[in-house]
Amino acid sequence: MDFKIKRVGGKNVLEMDLTKALFPPVVEESEACMEQVILAIRKARKVERIVLIGRRIREYEEDQAEMLVEISEIIDKVNVPAIQVKPRSCTIGSDWIEFTRALARTTIKDPIGAYVELRRERRWQNIEYERESSDRDAKCRLHYIKLLEKFEELFSNLQIIKRTKPYLEGYKVGDRSLYRRVFRPGVRPNFTYTKLQAQYPRGEEVDSYKVGDSEVTLIKRPNSVRMFYHLLPPEFKLSEVEYTLIEKMKERLMIYKPKSEDLIEPETIRAAVKNIAEDMLRDKERESRIKLDVKKLAGIITRETVGFGVLELLLSDDKVQDIAINAPLTNPIFVYHADAEDCESNIYPTVEETQAWAARLRLLSGRPLDESNPVLDTQIEFGDVRARVAAITRSLSPYGLSFSVRRHRGQPWTLPLFIEQGMISPLAAGLMSFFVDGSRTMLVAGTRGAGKTSLLQSLMVEIMRRYRIITVEDTLELPVRYFMKAGYNIQSLKVQSPIIPIASELSAEAGIRTSLRLGDSALIVGEVRSKEALALYEAMRVGALANVVAGTIHGDTPYGVYDRVVNDLGVPKTSFKATDIIIIANPIKSADGLHKKRRVVGITEVRKHWEEDPLREKGFIDLMKYDAKKDMLVPTSTLMDGESEIINSIASRVKEWVGDFDAVWENIDLRAKTKGRLVDVAKATGRKEFLEADFVMRANDMFHLMEEQVREEIGGADSKEIFSRWDKWLRNQL
Repeated sequence: MDFKIKRVGGKNVLEMDLTKALFPPVVEESEACMEQVILAIRKARKVERIVLIGRRIREYEEDQAEMLVEISEIIDKVNVPAIQVKPRSCTIGSDWIEFTRALARTTIKDPIGAYVELRRERRWQNIEYERESSDRDAKCRLHYIKLLEKFEELFSNLQIIKRTKPYLEGYKVGDRSLYRRVFRPGVRPNFTYTKLQAQYPRGEEVDSYKVGDSEVTLIKRPNSVRMFYHLLPPEFKLSEVEYTLIEKMKERLMIYKPKSEDLIEPETIRAAVKNIAEDMLRDKERESRIKLDVKKLAGIITRETVGFGVLELLLSDDKVQDIAINAPLTNPIFVYHADAEDCESNIYPTVEETQAWAARLRLLSGRPLDESNPVLDTQIEFGDVRARVAAITRSLSPYGLSFSVRRHRGQPWTLPLFIEQGMISPLAAGLMSFFVDGSRTMLVAGTRGAGKTSLLQSLMVEIMRRYRIITVEDTLELPVRYFMKAGYNIQSLKVQSPIIPIASELSAEAGIRTSLRLGDSALIVGEVRSKEALALYEAMRVGALANVVAGTIHGDTPYGVYDRVVNDLGVPKTSFKATDIIIIANPIKSADGLHKKRRVVGITEVRKHWEEDPLREKGFIDLMKYDAKKDMLVPTSTLMDGESEIINSIASRVKEWVGDFDAVWENIDLRAKTKGRLVDVAKATGRKEFLEADFVMRANDMFHLMEEQVREEIGGADSKEIFSRWDKWLRNQL
């Protein structure tokens, strides 16, 4: 068989095209395949990776290639006719000669079988040696036994024998099951670059479910602190006819050149390619009279031509929250799963695939990614899926391309969803809703992965649809398009990245100043990172914003937020007082360190009387605090006793609330009851859609409308009457 040696990533790669072979091109399945690979290794000598090309491409990484190299090196040692080097007086039997000759022939295609036969032959010869009557015959047989022992020692040092030795009892020569234990190549169809460990690792299956046409299995492996995420995409389950079709169609579709306007709307390209693929497949179906799953095959073709391949399948899994692809690309993709948390996957990206992803991200974002600009912050969108992508390359990443992907939900998060997950309590949800309607300035703070952006989205859902919203982001993470479709008056501003500024993009500071010229609006800042903080606080101080202002910032305590804003971002201390509320969200780890859950750990108001240090001068007052024993936010005496200056400030602008904290508290409690009621009904009926943004937006609208109705009818906001009417509406939705 022909083969090539390629130099890839500093490694010698043996590549064999076995598409026309009469045997399966799989080392662990076929004796003939193993034989051809080992013969090629003997000719090539130095081999560090092996690639076998058939309908599916199998890639054997360094540790597996090393086992095959060891086998190739032992062939010459057992092929020496050493049996003929014997004492002169010995007459060697033909069966002994034949066994040693056959040993080399067996080793090249079935080394485990050769080892098993060698041990059996040595044991049998030992028995015969004990029975030997003639000293001369005994001497000859002993010579043969010593030779077998020498061979056995050689085999015992092979990695493949060391790994399979515990399973050799009762082994039948020719059985390939043990090879499947040790050889686990990355597998991929020859129309895609992604490698996949198709076999399941040893362990306990914890869960399995489907994501479209893909199958996901979660496996708990022995002696591993990390779960295993096994994905079986439809690409890897196709028939030979389907493989051939996709190969040909992919080649034809690669000539499709998108127009410049298509790049603004990548969904236009996807839709065009998918439609073309479906037409081609239906034509083929009519010609060949073979029934095809047109939708499935067209989806595969679209992903593999103008999409992001297997990355799209991972992002289609609602339970996958983060994806890490590390350089160099010898490690699998790692994911953070909503149920299983940190997981290792069976997916191995290749250099070719990641380079294609990088090129597509550059094209779609209009931002560079090269050694001069080694960081690219952008987003991926397809269908209902949105994700933020941070790509890095040389010179920042010494081993090449690397990606960190944060998946966003198809719909925005809502406060009822967070209640259901235990991140907040109903009272906390009611309080936050009250602050949004009270047009307060709020910062959502926390560490990375704490859920800051998700919580910010839930606050946006609480903004009444009658008000305009302006968002300012350097990477588009907020679901602006969703809010547009939901009927919101919303405008998105995309500004310059603070990491590597692009000259053609407006700075975040200028973006915020621009937002002030766009009329009375709620302002949502994706993340307060740099100099834009000065413009933001300037706007808040002069009262340029008459509606809610909210954003996210890194910081794990209220003082940490102050330190970041004042000392890192250069905002004057007095300007920081424009912040009304700080919401802290942080991951809470279990005692064993293996699990974590997201929680809001504090809702704090910033008072205005302090001069130098808000911590020392009691400028931070907790309204709600996380109780670890109860695993929930609990109200402080400041909140319960009506001593919150922010709440009182909101009340001072509402006729019915001035000087009446009980009326204010009833409104907060009413909001808490509606949020909690949604969660209770969703749990009781299994109607999870009651917690999603579509329904929560409608529920919020009805709350405000019924509050207005009750005011007009009875001259005041009777909380019991409002809740009664709202609850009746909710029951009617069932």
